Amino acid sequence: MIRKSVQNLTPYTPGEQPKLAKLIKLNTNENAYPPSPKVGEALSQMDFERLRLYPDPLCIRIRELIATEFGCSIDNIFVGNGSDEVLSLATEAFVENDGTIGFFNPSYSLYPVLTDIRDAKQVEFPLPETSEELAQLSKTNKLPDLFFLTNPNAPTSTIFSLEAIEEFCKNTDSVVIVDEAYGDFASQKSAATLIDKYPNLMVCRTLSKSYSLAGIRLGYLIGNIELIEALYKIKDSYNVNMLTQVAAIAALEDPEWMKENCKRICATRDRIKQELRNRGWFVAESQTNFLWAKPPAPFTAPELRDALRAEGIIIRYFSQEQTKDFIRITIGTDPQMDEMLEVIDNYKKYFFYVHKIIKD
Repeated sequence: MIRKSVQNLTPYTPGEQPKLAKLIKLNTNENAYPPSPKVGEALSQMDFERLRLYPDPLCIRIRELIATEFGCSIDNIFVGNGSDEVLSLATEAFVENDGTIGFFNPSYSLYPVLTDIRDAKQVEFPLPETSEELAQLSKTNKLPDLFFLTNPNAPTSTIFSLEAIEEFCKNTDSVVIVDEAYGDFASQKSAATLIDKYPNLMVCRTLSKSYSLAGIRLGYLIGNIELIEALYKIKDSYNVNMLTQVAAIAALEDPEWMKENCKRICATRDRIKQELRNRGWFVAESQTNFLWAKPPAPFTAPELRDALRAEGIIIRYFSQEQTKDFIRITIGTDPQMDEMLEVIDNYKKYFFYVHKIIKD
């Protein structure tokens, strides 16, 4: 009774949402700061009797605000119930039953799950180390029907230049979705500036990270009108609920609040990156709201994860071969990050104290 692809599916594992009395949550790349106060005002002033009605099925006001931000038409924008729904619908709209879906490894671990749900063939590419490698990839390889390219990448924080993305798109007819979940933390422009040049390019964004609205589930795609229309053909009739639309509109009408939050997070990120490097860690360059970090020997990533957890600090660890030596640390507030550093320093002292006793 259950499709074989579903029976054999390894489901996506979301970041842990622990219920601990004392908790510093640095594991799911949520924003450390609250959304715009205008979001709370809009929700508190909403007439609850409106909930007997269906929401706007086309999210017109939200699309108007996004179109203004990116200088495009609302016809270039699709709005969904979080970026995960948007990505899932793309696998339905742009991939035939015997089609292929590609992505890099390591990258967002939902991509292979969506591919398996769709019962399509996975085509996995090693994550390019440089923008130059990305630019060459579509010149030397036939790309799958649909390709997910996260930029900046999660969990590694790798970022590719717009020039490399342009080269990647111009050499293929495949649909390329550039997933910019962390785009507002990056210094370069969005790949959405390229959609008029490349009809096969789409850009996915979310309000979860930079807008501090992970709880309302709102994501969107910007792209060629023909591709956008395909998504509207297959979406649920009312896929974005009324409360989400009210909150999203208020947030999008106050972009300065989001930008200030991003500045604070980026400043903390850069400080903690240097603090960890001063302690001998390898920390990748980052234009996201997280750090991809490898502790120095003799410490291991799982040990540091466990030591932090014992003190109520939760970070993310991926046990796959390519990622097992690293931890991903969401950037919290300055006091939260300083507490994390204190735990790391205390663990180091404890580690060497214990080993000295054993040795003696």
